[in-house]
Amino acid sequence: MGNAARKRVVIVGAGGYSGAELVSILSQHPGAEVVGLFASARREKGDQAGKFEEIFPRFRGICELPILPVEFDAVAALKPDAVFLATPHEASVELAPQFLKTGAVVLDLSAAFRLKNPGLYPKHYGFEHGHAALLREAVYGLPELFREEIAKAFLIAVPGCYPTSAILPLAPLKRAGLIREGTRPIVDSASGVTGAGRGANVKYMLAEVSLQPYGVLSHRHQPEIDAYAGLPTLFTPHLVAFDRGILSIIHVDLVDGTTAEKVGKVFGEAYANEQFVRLLPSKSFPAVSDVRNTNFCDIGWAIDEANSHLLVFSAIDNLVKGAAGQAVQCMNICLGLGEATALRPKQNGDRS
Repeated sequence: MGNAARKRVVIVGAGGYSGAELVSILSQHPGAEVVGLFASARREKGDQAGKFEEIFPRFRGICELPILPVEFDAVAALKPDAVFLATPHEASVELAPQFLKTGAVVLDLSAAFRLKNPGLYPKHYGFEHGHAALLREAVYGLPELFREEIAKAFLIAVPGCYPTSAILPLAPLKRAGLIREGTRPIVDSASGVTGAGRGANVKYMLAEVSLQPYGVLSHRHQPEIDAYAGLPTLFTPHLVAFDRGILSIIHVDLVDGTTAEKVGKVFGEAYANEQFVRLLPSKSFPAVSDVRNTNFCDIGWAIDEANSHLLVFSAIDNLVKGAAGQAVQCMNICLGLGEATALRPKQNGDRS
C-alpha cells in the first residue's frame, strides 16, 4: 500500500504508556501513518517538549515527530482520518467533541464515553459529564461483541483493561443463560504497574509494589464490567510487581446441570473464529507472559460439575488488548484496513 493511500492518524496523549504503545503499533502499520503527536492537556511541560524519541529512546530512528501542546487548529490542519485520545477522562470529554468536527473517527482510550448514564460519572470519576448526547452515540470498542457497530461508528470508547479481561469471558456465559439467577460472578484481577500510568508515584515503583488489593468495592471499572458483561459482578483489582499484563480469575455459579461440554460449546461458538481470543485446551491456563506485547486474550477454564461452579481465567497485555492494540483493532474495522493489520505477531516478535 503506497503512502498516498495511507490513513492519517493523530495521537493526543503521546507521552504516556498507552500513547507510546500506539506509536509502536502504528509505526508498523502499512495502511496508516502517524502525522502528529500531541501532549495531554494535563501533562507537565517537561513531557510536552522535544521529540517523541527523546522521551522514549527506544523509538530513535522510528518516530522523530515532536510532541506538541494540543490545539484544535494544529490537529485539524493535519486533516486526520483518525484521532486517538490517550488522555485523562476529563480531557477526553472536552477534546472529543472538538475533534469530531474535523470529520475524523475519534478513538478515546479513557473512560469518558464508556458509560451510557452520565449520572455515574460524578460518583466513579469525580466530574460532571457535559456531553450526554455523545454518551448515547459512542460505541463501546470491544470488537468481539460490537464489531458491526464499530464499523459504522464515529466515536469509539475503547474499553478499559480490567473490563476487557472480565467481559470477554463473562459475556458468552451470560448470553447463553448459564449463570445462575441471583448470583454475582466474582472477578479478581491482578495488573502490572503500567496500569497505574506513567506519572511518578513512589507506591507504583516496582521496588515498592507488593501483591495488594485496591479499590475494594469502589473501583471505577465496576459499572463498566457490569454494563457490558450484562449482570452485576463483584470486582477486586490487585497491583502486582511486574510491568505489564493482567490476569483475571473469575468465579461463576452455574445453572444446575451445566456440563463441561456445554461450557466448552458456548466459548467455542463465541470465539472459535476470533483472531484475538485464544481458547486454551482443557486443563491449560493462561499466563501473562504468553500474551505480553500481543493483542491476544487467552482464556482457560475449569468446572466443578458436582457443585455447578466454574472458574474462568483470562490474560491480556494491559497496554495492548487492554488499550492501544484494541484501539487500533477498532480503527482498522472502522476505516476498512483489515482488522488484524499491524496486530498479528510475527515469529521474530514484531507485529505484521
